[in-house]
Amino acid sequence: MKYDVIIIGAGPGGIFSAYELAKNDPKMKIAVFEAGNTLSKRKCPIDNDEVKGCINCKNCSIMSGFGGAGAFSDGKYNITNDFGGTLHEYIGKQKALDLMHYVDEINLSFGGEGTKLYSTADSNFKKICEQNHLKLLDASVRHLGTDVNRIVLENLYNYLAERVDFFFLTPVTHIEKDKNGFRVLTENDSYECEKCIVSVGRSGSKWMEQICGELDIPTKSNRVDIGVRVELPASLFSHITDELYESKIVYRTEKFEDNVRTFCMNPHGCVVTENTNGIVTVNGHSYNDPALQTENTNFALLVSKHFTDPFKDSNGYGESIARLSNMLGGGVMVQRFGDLMRGRRSTEKRIEEGFVTPTLQAEPGDLSLVLPKRILDGVIEMIYALDKIAPGTANDDTLLYGVEVKFYNMEVELDDDLETKHKGLYIIGDGSGVTHSLSHASASGVYVARKILK
Repeated sequence: MKYDVIIIGAGPGGIFSAYELAKNDPKMKIAVFEAGNTLSKRKCPIDNDEVKGCINCKNCSIMSGFGGAGAFSDGKYNITNDFGGTLHEYIGKQKALDLMHYVDEINLSFGGEGTKLYSTADSNFKKICEQNHLKLLDASVRHLGTDVNRIVLENLYNYLAERVDFFFLTPVTHIEKDKNGFRVLTENDSYECEKCIVSVGRSGSKWMEQICGELDIPTKSNRVDIGVRVELPASLFSHITDELYESKIVYRTEKFEDNVRTFCMNPHGCVVTENTNGIVTVNGHSYNDPALQTENTNFALLVSKHFTDPFKDSNGYGESIARLSNMLGGGVMVQRFGDLMRGRRSTEKRIEEGFVTPTLQAEPGDLSLVLPKRILDGVIEMIYALDKIAPGTANDDTLLYGVEVKFYNMEVELDDDLETKHKGLYIIGDGSGVTHSLSHASASGVYVARKILK
C-alpha cells in the first residue's frame, strides 16, 4: 500500500502532524501506525480493585496508544521556551511560541474551552523564591486535566478517523529507504510512502536507537532525570497552585551544586504508576472535575544526570536504579520523610498513623537503599528549601514515592526542519530527544507538517 505520508506513533506529535496535513490537504493520503490501542480501549488493569500492581502488559495502556503517554497525564500544556525541550534552538524562539499557542487554540476548539490558562509572569511568588535561593521559571500553563484532556483527544480522533488511515496494535519493525521514498515494515506487511514522520515518544527509545543504527543516523547521549514524587496535603501548596497551578522551581544544592527541580505538579491529584520497557516508575495525575479531586497535591523532585566518556548510557543508568526499586519494593516504593531522615524503613502502620493518606497503594520501604547518595542528598536539600516557601513540606508525614525517572531519548541529528540526513524522513516529539513535553511535541508535529505541505 502506498501513502503520501506515513506517521509512526499516535502521540501528540503524530496527532498534530496528521491534523495539520489532513486539514490543509484533504486529498493527501495519510496513514498512522501505533503500537498501542485506540483511546477507548486503553485501560490499565490496576484500575481494577483486584489488581494491586503492574502485571507488565505486552502494551502498556498508560504509555502507548492514541494520545501517547500524555493521554492519561493531567493535560498540562506549558507554553514556554524555558523548559520542555529545545525546539526553539531549531526553529527559533518566537516560532516555537507561536506554534504552542496554535496548539492551545486547537485544544480549546476540540473540547478544552473553559479551562484556565495560568501564568507565572509578574508573580510576586518569583520574588519570594529568589529570597530563598530558589528560581521560578517563566511559563504560561493551560491545564486541561486528565478528564478534559481525554475529551479533547476523543474529539481529535473522531475528526482524524474520517481523514486518516489508522493502524492500531501494529508496531513498526523497520524503516527502509528506497528510490521513491521509504518502506515501512510491520510484522506482517510493508507500506510505501514519499514522506515519513517518526513520533514514537519516550517509550520508543530503544526502537528509535535501533532505527538510527540501521539507517546510519548520528545520535548523541541525552540526560536522565532521577528522583522521587512528593505527596502532601494540598493546603500546604494552595497559595502557589491557586495562582500558578504549575510552578517549575529550581534549586542549586549547597553540597554538590546540582540542580534539583520540581516537575509535574498536580494540585488535588493522585499518584500513579507507569511502565516503560518493563520498568515500573511513578508519576502523577490531576483532574479538572472537582468531584474527581483529592485532598493531596503531588509533584516530582528530579536531579538531572548527563554522562560522557567512558559511560554514555544515561537511560541505562536510570533503568538500573528503577529496577533496584522494583526488586526491593515489587514495584513503586513509598516512605515517610520522617522515616527517611531517621534512617529507618517505613511500615504500613507508620503510614496509616500519619496525617497524609496515600493516593497510590505502594510498598513501604527505604529509599536510601535505592537512590544514590548524591541524588538523595539533593532531594533532601530541596525539600528543606521548599519548606521555607511552603511551610510543612518537610513534615514527617510527607510521603516520598520512588523512584521517578524521566527517560530522554538520545538526541537525533536533525537539521532546522527536523529532517534527518535521509530527505523526507522527519523525527519529531520526545522520540527525537528534542522535545520533552506535550506542548513542544505537538508544536514539532505542526511544524513538520507545514514543511511537508510547502
